[in-house]
Amino acid sequence: MLPQRIPPLQVSAFTATSAVGVGKEALLDALEHSRSGLRANDFGAAPLPTWIGRVDGIEALTLPPELAGWDCRNNRLAWLGLQADGFLEAVSAARERYGPSRIAVILGTSTSSIGETELAYTQLDADGNFGADQRRPLVHTPHSLAMFVQQALGLEGPSETISTACSSSAKVFASAERLIRLGLIDAAVVGGVDTLCGSVLFGFNSLELVSPEPCRPFDANRDGISLGEAAGFALLERGPGALELLGYGEASDAHHMSTPHPQGLGAERALDDALARAGLGTDAIDYINMHGTASTKNDEVEGALVTRRFPERTHASSTKGFTGHTLGAAGIVEAVISLLAIERGILPGTVNTATLDPECGPQIKLQPAKGEVRYALSNSFGFGGNNCSLVFGKGAAQ
Repeated sequence: MLPQRIPPLQVSAFTATSAVGVGKEALLDALEHSRSGLRANDFGAAPLPTWIGRVDGIEALTLPPELAGWDCRNNRLAWLGLQADGFLEAVSAARERYGPSRIAVILGTSTSSIGETELAYTQLDADGNFGADQRRPLVHTPHSLAMFVQQALGLEGPSETISTACSSSAKVFASAERLIRLGLIDAAVVGGVDTLCGSVLFGFNSLELVSPEPCRPFDANRDGISLGEAAGFALLERGPGALELLGYGEASDAHHMSTPHPQGLGAERALDDALARAGLGTDAIDYINMHGTASTKNDEVEGALVTRRFPERTHASSTKGFTGHTLGAAGIVEAVISLLAIERGILPGTVNTATLDPECGPQIKLQPAKGEVRYALSNSFGFGGNNCSLVFGKGAAQ
Protein backbone atom coordinates (compact mmCIF):
# COMPACT_ATOMS: atom_id res chain seq x y z
CA MET A 1 0.00 0.00 0.00
CA LEU A 2 1.45 3.36 -1.05
CA PRO A 3 1.78 6.15 1.53
CA GLN A 4 -0.40 9.25 1.51
CA ARG A 5 0.66 12.61 0.18
CA ILE A 6 2.51 14.81 2.69
CA PRO A 7 2.47 18.60 3.11
CA PRO A 8 5.58 20.15 1.52
CA LEU A 9 8.44 21.52 3.58
CA GLN A 10 10.37 24.58 2.50
CA VAL A 11 14.11 24.26 1.91
CA SER A 12 15.05 27.72 3.12
CA ALA A 13 18.85 27.36 2.84
CA PHE A 14 21.22 24.80 1.37
CA THR A 15 24.89 24.40 0.55
CA ALA A 16 27.51 21.83 -0.49
CA THR A 17 31.30 21.70 -0.49
CA SER A 18 33.10 19.05 -2.50
CA ALA A 19 36.08 18.45 -4.75
CA VAL A 20 34.76 21.03 -7.23
CA GLY A 21 34.89 23.79 -4.61
CA VAL A 22 33.26 25.46 -1.63
CA GLY A 23 29.59 26.37 -1.89
CA LYS A 24 26.86 26.41 -4.51
CA GLU A 25 28.47 28.72 -7.06
CA ALA A 26 31.53 26.51 -7.45
CA LEU A 27 29.25 23.50 -7.82
CA LEU A 28 27.04 25.27 -10.35
CA ASP A 29 30.07 26.32 -12.41
CA ALA A 30 31.32 22.73 -12.53
CA LEU A 31 27.90 21.42 -13.57
CA GLU A 32 27.47 24.03 -16.29
CA HIS A 33 30.93 23.46 -17.77
CA SER A 34 31.21 19.70 -17.18
CA ARG A 35 34.27 20.28 -14.98
CA SER A 36 35.25 17.24 -12.94
CA GLY A 37 36.89 17.68 -9.54
CA LEU A 38 38.58 14.27 -9.62
CA ARG A 39 42.37 13.98 -9.48
CA ALA A 40 45.00 11.27 -9.21
CA ASN A 41 45.04 9.89 -5.68
CA ASP A 42 47.43 11.75 -3.41
CA PHE A 43 45.88 10.80 -0.08
CA GLY A 44 47.82 8.87 2.55
CA ALA A 45 51.35 7.61 2.92
CA ALA A 46 50.92 4.89 0.27
CA PRO A 47 48.24 6.12 -2.17
CA LEU A 48 46.30 3.53 -4.10
CA PRO A 49 46.48 3.90 -7.91
CA THR A 50 43.05 5.46 -8.29
CA TRP A 51 41.34 8.86 -8.63
CA ILE A 52 39.68 10.75 -5.81
CA GLY A 53 37.50 13.77 -5.14
CA ARG A 54 39.57 15.58 -2.50
CA VAL A 55 38.59 18.89 -0.91
CA ASP A 56 41.48 21.35 -0.81
CA GLY A 57 42.40 23.28 2.31
CA ILE A 58 41.16 20.92 5.04
CA GLU A 59 44.64 20.29 6.42
CA ALA A 60 45.29 23.99 6.98
CA LEU A 61 41.86 24.72 8.45
CA THR A 62 41.69 25.70 12.13
CA LEU A 63 38.51 25.34 14.14
CA PRO A 64 37.44 28.27 16.35
CA PRO A 65 38.86 28.03 19.91
CA GLU A 66 35.51 27.06 21.41
CA LEU A 67 35.30 24.10 19.00
CA ALA A 68 38.96 23.06 19.06
CA GLY A 69 38.27 19.93 21.13
CA TRP A 70 36.34 18.48 18.18
CA ASP A 71 39.27 18.73 15.78
CA CYS A 72 39.50 16.00 13.14
CA ARG A 73 39.31 15.92 9.33
CA ASN A 74 35.57 15.20 9.24
CA ASN A 75 34.64 18.04 11.59
CA ARG A 76 36.98 20.45 9.82
CA LEU A 77 35.21 19.73 6.55
CA ALA A 78 31.86 20.18 8.28
CA TRP A 79 32.97 23.60 9.56
CA LEU A 80 34.20 24.60 6.09
CA GLY A 81 30.85 23.59 4.61
CA LEU A 82 28.76 25.35 7.26
CA GLN A 83 30.40 28.70 6.47
CA ALA A 84 29.34 28.73 2.81
CA ASP A 85 26.30 30.35 1.19
CA GLY A 86 25.16 32.20 4.32
CA PHE A 87 24.14 28.94 5.96
CA LEU A 88 25.31 29.91 9.44
CA GLU A 89 23.29 33.13 9.21
CA ALA A 90 20.18 31.28 8.02
CA VAL A 91 20.35 28.89 10.96
CA SER A 92 20.96 31.76 13.36
CA ALA A 93 17.80 33.48 12.10
CA ALA A 94 15.82 30.24 12.47
CA ARG A 95 17.15 29.84 16.00
CA GLU A 96 15.80 33.29 16.83
CA ARG A 97 12.39 32.43 15.33
CA TYR A 98 11.87 29.04 16.92
CA GLY A 99 14.29 28.77 19.82
CA PRO A 100 17.31 26.45 19.94
CA SER A 101 15.38 23.51 21.40
CA ARG A 102 12.90 23.44 18.49
CA ILE A 103 15.50 22.83 15.75
CA ALA A 104 16.85 19.32 15.16
CA VAL A 105 20.23 18.34 13.75
CA ILE A 106 19.97 15.20 11.61
CA LEU A 107 23.13 14.21 9.76
CA GLY A 108 24.29 11.24 7.71
CA THR A 109 27.79 9.82 7.68
CA SER A 110 29.47 6.52 6.93
CA THR A 111 32.84 7.01 8.57
CA SER A 112 32.39 10.06 10.81
CA SER A 113 35.76 10.68 12.50
CA ILE A 114 37.26 7.24 11.90
CA GLY A 115 40.22 8.83 10.14
CA GLU A 116 41.21 10.44 13.44
CA THR A 117 40.81 7.09 15.22
CA GLU A 118 43.07 5.47 12.62
CA LEU A 119 45.67 8.14 13.39
CA ALA A 120 45.30 7.57 17.13
CA TYR A 121 46.08 3.87 16.71
CA THR A 122 49.38 4.76 15.05
CA GLN A 123 50.35 6.86 18.09
CA LEU A 124 49.77 4.43 20.98
CA ASP A 125 51.89 4.94 24.06
CA ALA A 126 54.10 2.30 25.70
CA ASP A 127 51.09 0.80 27.47
CA GLY A 128 49.07 0.50 24.27
CA ASN A 129 46.78 3.43 25.10
CA PHE A 130 45.83 6.44 23.04
CA GLY A 131 48.15 9.39 23.47
CA ALA A 132 47.01 12.15 25.83
CA ASP A 133 45.83 14.41 22.98
CA GLN A 134 43.72 11.58 21.50
CA ARG A 135 41.79 10.71 24.65
CA ARG A 136 38.71 12.43 23.28
CA PRO A 137 35.83 9.93 23.39
CA LEU A 138 33.38 12.43 21.87
CA VAL A 139 35.55 12.60 18.75
CA HIS A 140 36.12 8.84 18.47
CA THR A 141 32.42 8.02 18.05
CA PRO A 142 30.10 7.74 15.04
CA HIS A 143 27.95 10.50 16.59
CA SER A 144 30.84 12.99 16.62
CA LEU A 145 29.67 14.85 13.52
CA ALA A 146 26.14 15.58 14.73
CA MET A 147 27.30 16.60 18.21
CA PHE A 148 29.92 18.90 16.71
CA VAL A 149 27.48 20.57 14.33
CA GLN A 150 24.87 20.97 17.05
CA GLN A 151 27.39 22.78 19.26
CA ALA A 152 28.72 24.85 16.38
CA LEU A 153 25.20 26.05 15.53
CA GLY A 154 24.09 26.60 19.13
CA LEU A 155 21.14 24.23 18.81
CA GLU A 156 19.51 22.11 21.53
CA GLY A 157 16.82 20.05 19.78
CA PRO A 158 16.90 16.36 18.85
CA SER A 159 20.21 15.20 17.38
CA GLU A 160 20.43 12.16 15.13
CA THR A 161 23.17 10.37 13.24
CA ILE A 162 22.00 8.21 10.35
CA SER A 163 24.49 5.70 8.99
CA THR A 164 22.94 3.60 6.24
CA ALA A 165 25.90 3.61 3.87
CA CYS A 166 25.43 5.71 0.75
CA SER A 167 21.81 6.63 1.48
CA SER A 168 22.66 8.15 4.88
CA SER A 169 22.32 11.85 4.07
CA ALA A 170 19.30 11.31 1.85
CA LYS A 171 17.37 9.58 4.65
CA VAL A 172 17.93 12.61 6.90
CA PHE A 173 15.18 14.40 4.95
CA ALA A 174 12.72 11.64 5.77
CA SER A 175 13.54 11.72 9.46
CA ALA A 176 13.21 15.51 9.57
CA GLU A 177 9.83 15.46 7.82
CA ARG A 178 8.44 13.01 10.36
CA LEU A 179 9.67 15.02 13.35
CA ILE A 180 8.22 18.25 11.94
CA ARG A 181 4.89 16.61 10.99
CA LEU A 182 4.55 15.16 14.50
CA GLY A 183 5.06 18.60 16.02
CA LEU A 184 8.24 17.65 17.87
CA ILE A 185 10.28 20.36 16.13
CA ASP A 186 9.68 23.39 13.91
CA ALA A 187 12.80 23.11 11.72
CA ALA A 188 15.75 20.83 11.06
CA VAL A 189 19.32 21.17 9.91
CA VAL A 190 19.89 18.12 7.72
CA GLY A 191 22.93 17.03 5.77
CA GLY A 192 26.01 14.88 5.90
CA VAL A 193 29.79 14.81 5.87
CA ASP A 194 32.26 12.09 4.98
CA THR A 195 36.00 12.43 4.51
CA LEU A 196 38.63 10.28 2.89
CA CYS A 197 40.49 7.86 5.16
CA GLY A 198 42.36 4.59 4.93
CA SER A 199 39.37 2.48 5.90
CA VAL A 200 37.37 3.90 3.00
CA LEU A 201 40.03 3.72 0.30
CA PHE A 202 41.49 0.33 1.16
CA GLY A 203 38.12 -1.11 2.17
CA PHE A 204 36.49 -0.39 -1.18
CA ASN A 205 39.64 -1.50 -2.94
CA SER A 206 39.42 -4.86 -1.16
CA LEU A 207 35.92 -5.26 -2.64
CA GLU A 208 37.44 -4.66 -6.11
CA LEU A 209 35.10 -1.70 -6.61
CA VAL A 210 37.69 1.06 -7.09
CA SER A 211 38.65 2.14 -10.61
CA PRO A 212 42.24 3.04 -11.56
CA GLU A 213 40.77 5.82 -13.74
CA PRO A 214 38.24 8.61 -13.21
CA CYS A 215 34.86 6.92 -12.77
CA ARG A 216 32.61 6.65 -15.84
CA PRO A 217 28.98 6.23 -14.75
CA PHE A 218 26.82 4.21 -17.15
CA ASP A 219 29.70 3.84 -19.61
CA ALA A 220 29.81 0.58 -21.51
CA ASN A 221 33.40 0.15 -20.25
CA ARG A 222 32.93 1.35 -16.67
CA ASP A 223 35.15 -0.42 -14.17
CA GLY A 224 34.48 1.01 -10.73
CA ILE A 225 34.06 4.00 -8.49
CA SER A 226 36.13 7.04 -7.59
CA LEU A 227 35.91 7.91 -3.90
CA GLY A 228 35.45 11.44 -2.67
CA GLU A 229 34.72 13.61 0.34
CA ALA A 230 32.11 16.32 0.85
CA ALA A 231 29.95 18.26 3.26
CA GLY A 232 26.41 19.43 2.61
CA PHE A 233 23.59 20.95 4.62
CA ALA A 234 20.01 22.11 4.21
CA LEU A 235 17.56 23.91 6.49
CA LEU A 236 14.02 22.52 6.42
CA GLU A 237 11.09 24.49 7.81
CA ARG A 238 7.37 23.97 8.01
CA GLY A 239 5.19 25.37 5.20
CA PRO A 240 5.62 26.23 1.54
CA GLY A 241 8.61 28.03 0.04
CA ALA A 242 10.43 28.74 -3.19
CA LEU A 243 12.06 25.31 -3.02
CA GLU A 244 10.29 22.39 -1.38
CA LEU A 245 10.79 18.83 -0.22
CA LEU A 246 7.73 17.10 -1.65
CA GLY A 247 8.32 13.43 -1.04
CA TYR A 248 10.66 10.69 0.13
CA GLY A 249 10.71 6.94 -0.08
CA GLU A 250 12.80 4.47 1.90
CA ALA A 251 13.25 0.73 1.45
CA SER A 252 15.65 -1.84 2.86
CA ASP A 253 15.57 -4.91 0.64
CA ALA A 254 18.58 -6.55 2.38
CA HIS A 255 19.31 -8.55 -0.78
CA HIS A 256 23.09 -8.57 -0.30
CA MET A 257 25.70 -6.78 1.77
CA SER A 258 27.27 -4.98 -1.19
CA THR A 259 25.29 -5.88 -4.33
CA PRO A 260 21.92 -4.37 -5.32
CA HIS A 261 18.82 -6.47 -5.86
CA PRO A 262 19.05 -7.69 -9.48
CA GLN A 263 15.57 -6.38 -10.33
CA GLY A 264 15.98 -3.25 -8.22
CA LEU A 265 12.95 -4.09 -6.08
CA GLY A 266 14.02 -2.02 -3.09
CA ALA A 267 15.04 0.90 -5.27
CA GLU A 268 11.71 0.81 -7.08
CA ARG A 269 9.79 0.69 -3.78
CA ALA A 270 11.67 3.79 -2.60
CA LEU A 271 10.88 5.52 -5.90
CA ASP A 272 7.18 4.66 -5.74
CA ASP A 273 6.84 5.83 -2.14
CA ALA A 274 8.61 9.12 -2.88
CA LEU A 275 6.32 9.85 -5.82
CA ALA A 276 3.24 8.89 -3.80
CA ARG A 277 4.14 11.24 -0.96
CA ALA A 278 4.71 13.99 -3.53
CA GLY A 279 1.45 13.22 -5.34
CA LEU A 280 3.27 12.91 -8.68
CA GLY A 281 3.71 10.39 -11.47
CA THR A 282 6.95 9.61 -13.24
CA ASP A 283 5.93 11.81 -16.19
CA ALA A 284 6.11 14.90 -13.94
CA ILE A 285 9.82 14.52 -13.16
CA ASP A 286 12.03 16.81 -15.25
CA TYR A 287 15.44 15.81 -13.86
CA ILE A 288 16.76 12.68 -12.14
CA ASN A 289 20.03 12.71 -10.24
CA MET A 290 20.88 9.02 -10.40
CA HIS A 291 22.96 7.19 -7.83
CA GLY A 292 25.20 6.15 -10.74
CA THR A 293 28.39 5.02 -9.01
CA ALA A 294 30.03 3.54 -12.15
CA SER A 295 30.14 0.08 -10.59
CA THR A 296 28.96 -2.62 -12.96
CA LYS A 297 25.89 -3.88 -11.10
CA ASN A 298 24.64 -0.62 -9.58
CA ASP A 299 24.49 1.16 -12.93
CA GLU A 300 22.92 -1.85 -14.62
CA VAL A 301 20.09 -2.10 -12.09
CA GLU A 302 19.41 1.63 -11.78
CA GLY A 303 19.65 2.18 -15.53
CA ALA A 304 17.05 -0.52 -16.11
CA LEU A 305 14.75 0.99 -13.48
CA VAL A 306 14.83 4.45 -15.03
CA THR A 307 14.45 3.04 -18.53
CA ARG A 308 11.28 1.11 -17.72
CA ARG A 309 9.61 3.74 -15.52
CA PHE A 310 10.31 7.16 -17.07
CA PRO A 311 9.49 8.74 -20.43
CA GLU A 312 12.30 9.21 -22.92
CA ARG A 313 12.23 13.01 -22.58
CA THR A 314 13.28 12.84 -18.90
CA HIS A 315 16.80 14.22 -18.37
CA ALA A 316 18.79 11.92 -16.08
CA SER A 317 22.47 11.92 -15.15
CA SER A 318 24.99 10.81 -12.56
CA THR A 319 27.14 13.50 -10.97
CA LYS A 320 29.61 11.12 -9.30
CA GLY A 321 32.14 12.02 -12.02
CA PHE A 322 32.20 15.59 -10.68
CA THR A 323 32.66 14.90 -6.98
CA GLY A 324 33.53 11.24 -6.67
CA HIS A 325 31.37 8.94 -4.58
CA THR A 326 31.18 10.82 -1.29
CA LEU A 327 29.56 7.90 0.54
CA GLY A 328 27.53 9.13 3.52
CA ALA A 329 27.56 12.66 2.07
CA ALA A 330 26.39 11.58 -1.40
CA GLY A 331 22.70 11.99 -0.61
CA ILE A 332 22.97 15.61 0.53
CA VAL A 333 25.40 16.65 -2.23
CA GLU A 334 23.07 15.26 -4.87
CA ALA A 335 20.02 16.74 -3.15
CA VAL A 336 21.78 20.12 -3.38
CA ILE A 337 22.44 19.50 -7.08
CA SER A 338 18.75 18.68 -7.55
CA LEU A 339 17.77 21.89 -5.77
CA LEU A 340 20.19 23.85 -7.95
CA ALA A 341 18.60 22.27 -11.01
CA ILE A 342 15.24 23.68 -9.94
CA GLU A 343 16.54 27.05 -8.74
CA ARG A 344 18.90 27.77 -11.65
CA GLY A 345 17.41 25.79 -14.53
CA ILE A 346 20.47 23.56 -15.01
CA LEU A 347 20.22 19.91 -16.04
CA PRO A 348 23.67 18.38 -15.40
CA GLY A 349 25.36 15.93 -17.71
CA THR A 350 27.47 12.86 -16.91
CA VAL A 351 31.19 13.67 -17.06
CA ASN A 352 34.00 11.24 -18.00
CA THR A 353 31.53 8.88 -19.73
CA ALA A 354 32.25 8.38 -23.43
CA THR A 355 30.04 5.51 -24.63
CA LEU A 356 26.74 4.88 -22.90
CA ASP A 357 25.97 1.29 -22.03
CA PRO A 358 23.36 0.17 -24.61
CA GLU A 359 21.41 -1.44 -21.75
CA CYS A 360 20.73 2.04 -20.36
CA GLY A 361 17.94 4.10 -21.83
CA PRO A 362 17.81 7.47 -23.61
CA GLN A 363 17.01 9.27 -20.36
CA ILE A 364 20.69 9.34 -19.35
CA LYS A 365 22.42 12.39 -20.82
CA LEU A 366 26.13 13.08 -21.15
CA GLN A 367 25.89 16.83 -21.83
CA PRO A 368 24.35 19.49 -19.58
CA ALA A 369 21.30 21.42 -20.71
CA LYS A 370 19.31 24.48 -19.70
CA GLY A 371 15.60 24.48 -19.08
CA GLU A 372 12.87 24.73 -16.51
CA VAL A 373 12.97 22.07 -13.83
CA ARG A 374 9.74 21.93 -11.85
CA TYR A 375 10.34 18.60 -10.15
CA ALA A 376 13.59 16.75 -9.52
CA LEU A 377 14.21 13.25 -8.20
CA SER A 378 17.39 12.25 -6.36
CA ASN A 379 18.26 8.56 -5.88
CA SER A 380 20.60 7.22 -3.19
CA PHE A 381 21.08 3.46 -3.04
CA GLY A 382 23.39 2.09 -0.37
CA PHE A 383 25.01 -1.18 0.67
CA GLY A 384 22.69 -3.71 2.25
CA GLY A 385 19.77 -2.51 0.15
CA ASN A 386 19.42 0.77 2.06
CA ASN A 387 17.58 2.76 -0.58
CA CYS A 388 16.16 6.29 -0.54
CA SER A 389 14.57 8.53 -3.17
CA LEU A 390 13.75 12.22 -2.69
CA VAL A 391 11.45 14.48 -4.68
CA PHE A 392 12.01 18.24 -4.69
CA GLY A 393 9.84 20.84 -6.37
CA LYS A 394 9.49 24.47 -7.30
CA GLY A 395 7.18 26.28 -4.90
CA ALA A 396 4.75 29.07 -5.70
CA ALA A 397 7.22 31.67 -4.41
CA GLN A 398 9.89 30.67 -6.96
